[in-house]
Amino acid sequence: MFTGGSRVSHYLRECDHRHLGVGLGLELGLEFYGSRIVRFSSLAFKNPPSAASATAPRLHSRMSSLPGFHPVCFSQRRDSRQISSQGISSVADNLLLKGGVVALGKFDALHIGHRELAIQASKAGVPFLLSFVGMSEVLGWEPRIRIVAKCDRPRVLSTWAQYCGNATPVEYEIEFSSVRSLSPRQFVEKLAKELGVKGVVAGENYRFGYKASGDSSELARLCGEYGMDAYIISSVMDKNQDLTHLDSNDLKERGQVSSTRVRYALALGETEYVSQLLGRPHRLILKSTEHSRFTVGSRDRISSPKTCSINLAPKDGTYCHCSLVIDHGNSVPCRVVIDSTHIHVEMEEDAGLSNLNGSTNSEILRIEFGS
Repeated sequence: MFTGGSRVSHYLRECDHRHLGVGLGLELGLEFYGSRIVRFSSLAFKNPPSAASATAPRLHSRMSSLPGFHPVCFSQRRDSRQISSQGISSVADNLLLKGGVVALGKFDALHIGHRELAIQASKAGVPFLLSFVGMSEVLGWEPRIRIVAKCDRPRVLSTWAQYCGNATPVEYEIEFSSVRSLSPRQFVEKLAKELGVKGVVAGENYRFGYKASGDSSELARLCGEYGMDAYIISSVMDKNQDLTHLDSNDLKERGQVSSTRVRYALALGETEYVSQLLGRPHRLILKSTEHSRFTVGSRDRISSPKTCSINLAPKDGTYCHCSLVIDHGNSVPCRVVIDSTHIHVEMEEDAGLSNLNGSTNSEILRIEFGS
């Protein structure tokens, strides 16, 4: 399926500056088949960028002049319950993809398979994620709540820097509607001539172009014609869970780590398994609104209507070993109870709501499962 478009946005900073440790992949038994890179073009391979050169080459704001590409800040996007846009870059801050290496995909869950794409991009140059959005609206699919809250994506990407030569991948979102009708050749030409990227990274099962007519082999061939390097990597496979039922009902599922698996695991309430797939604990963000507000009860209990969720929560149930993330990356151990209408955060008695530094008076709660 083609995953691309024309409306560009990027996120430079996060709604929460906490840098959370990651790296659950190999330790938890996930097998990384993505380490093999197949290089298809004849261009010379460049050494991975150092930390000092991670921002080179210097990127300018020429993006706004590209035909059909219109950078927008977070506050202009579709989320109905937006967290404050403070810290989101303005249009004038736009970075240019020229000279960078872009990983291609939807990047819904930002799971360890997506992280592997970013790692390979960082080995070849300055890493970017080229995310493709708006497919549901164009194709008539039922809208689904995000796995990762929009405002939380920069924080997640910042944790990938330790794997990417200390370079944090920058994400651009491109609307699917503007490129839906492009042929595979036209899309690659757009990458080369309009965006000026020097290389692309994609998974072995990647499909693109009108009616998904192009595959990874064609992507590599076309990139070579347009003077770009192409790196096609094997899927990161999940060997921990038997999801035969899921695989049989989704032809794209062949045992690889995927956003579909993350959604399935959340629907089962298997938060430890979700952590394995993501390479980090799942973070749920709740945003208080005028009509749905948090309430503080007895015994250090905070309750939030489910309607305050801006990303996907696990199934109803009780979850121990969670954390309520507060200012400056600090956290308070808690238990989370999810029922049919509310999400309840219960802290240990010695934690005390007074230790939350006023965070309960704010409009945002951040909960991590399995921390």
